[in-house]
Amino acid sequence: MNFEDLTATALVQKIRQKDISAAEAVAGSLAQIRKHDGQIKAFINVCENAEEKAKRIDKRLAAGEDVGPLAGVPIALKDNMCVQGVPTTCGSKILEKWMTPYDANVTELLEQAGAVIVGKTNMDEFAMGSSTENSGLMVTRNPWNTEYAPGGSSGGSAAAVVAGMVPLALGSDTGGSIRQPAAFCGITGAKPTYGRVSRYGLVAFGSSLDQIGPLSRDVRDNALLLQVISGHDSRDSTSANLDVPDYLASLEGSIEGLKIGIPKEYFVDGMSPDVAAATDAAIETLRSLGAEIRQISMPHTQYAVAVYYIIATAEASSNLARYDGVHYGFRSQNAEDMIGVYTKSRREAFGDEVKRRIMLGTFALSAETYEAYYVKAAKVRKLMREDFDNAFEQVDCILSPTSPSPAFKIGELVDDPLQMYLSDIMTLSLNLAGLPGISVPCGFSAEGLPLGLQLMGKPWDEATILRAAYAFQQTTDFLRRPRLNSE
Repeated sequence: MNFEDLTATALVQKIRQKDISAAEAVAGSLAQIRKHDGQIKAFINVCENAEEKAKRIDKRLAAGEDVGPLAGVPIALKDNMCVQGVPTTCGSKILEKWMTPYDANVTELLEQAGAVIVGKTNMDEFAMGSSTENSGLMVTRNPWNTEYAPGGSSGGSAAAVVAGMVPLALGSDTGGSIRQPAAFCGITGAKPTYGRVSRYGLVAFGSSLDQIGPLSRDVRDNALLLQVISGHDSRDSTSANLDVPDYLASLEGSIEGLKIGIPKEYFVDGMSPDVAAATDAAIETLRSLGAEIRQISMPHTQYAVAVYYIIATAEASSNLARYDGVHYGFRSQNAEDMIGVYTKSRREAFGDEVKRRIMLGTFALSAETYEAYYVKAAKVRKLMREDFDNAFEQVDCILSPTSPSPAFKIGELVDDPLQMYLSDIMTLSLNLAGLPGISVPCGFSAEGLPLGLQLMGKPWDEATILRAAYAFQQTTDFLRRPRLNSE
């Protein structure tokens, strides 16, 4: 039995039927990590107690207990989510040795569901990046071709799933950081509606934008994991007190008559011909399944990048002020006074991209520029949400490419931050509007790199985009796993 080829759904079934034990499943995951991670570098830390936790699950199963919907399934968490007793680095030297004193809400829910956390994955430092090259600890590589980036900032989680190290992982999405790496790695990644999943225990980048979401090989696994992590949490003031639909049950419905909008503004100049062709083919596939395709317009999309990088950097500047070399984390040994502790600790431990965004955000929030930049961006953000509201009066969901290009080479854009920012141009608007979206594989480039299709939904309507994505995935053959050099 090849562990790396099993979906989480299939693995749960085998564990429940006693065809495989939870301990064997976790051992298989850890073996894959040892085999491939030297090449891929997806993991920052591997949990030493994972096998012991799996054995306890097996004992409970043997006693006839219900251990939850993810019984014994190995899972990885992006390293900005707290797991008690395990370091949470956020891919940054400033937190490299910080030991987490409590569990995030998603950590608690995963353990209640019987999942086994096997490790924490690499990420762009404090989730600021689109390639995982901005990690202060290592560079993660795309398992399809290790000369290419896996996307970011959840590149470690995406790479771990497609490389067969884990069947499931969690990422966080501030401007596309789940969906874009899912597209680059050829897997499924979803951003829930803002407030659907608690952010308690998620280290903040942009508090009005961040959402935790699932990364998996296919849509069924994605729905399963989203079901587990969704729900109200009183410790998070932005957590919605709403019932969570049965996402797995929603997959089986027909998409006959489903109205899918195609926004002309998302089909930008300079888009890769491979991406354009794959998206056109996906539209025709959905049409053949009975969906009704409608052209729509979202006129304020052109401002998405500018608005996002004002609001996100402003929130980052505020959130990262706490890393001062005093409370916790890295402290410079070269400081001679208190001001030196603040300035030198931050200068020595933060990477270039984090410093760049702190400076941009501080500038946007300064008294001289606050009205001209931050307030104006907030107003345009509202107009962008109104674009979505108007579109959803005509359609049930919206379709676009996930990214305007396939994965780019490592080092290709690292010295050109503006070009790097544009790789998220298709995904940013959804975070600004707080709406759900999902990326599924829709083809391959001429170089053999995966391409992603994005479906965007109404507030709290993850079920519809999951259903459409599942119907598309059942009809296509893009769920493939790369052959690694270490195999």
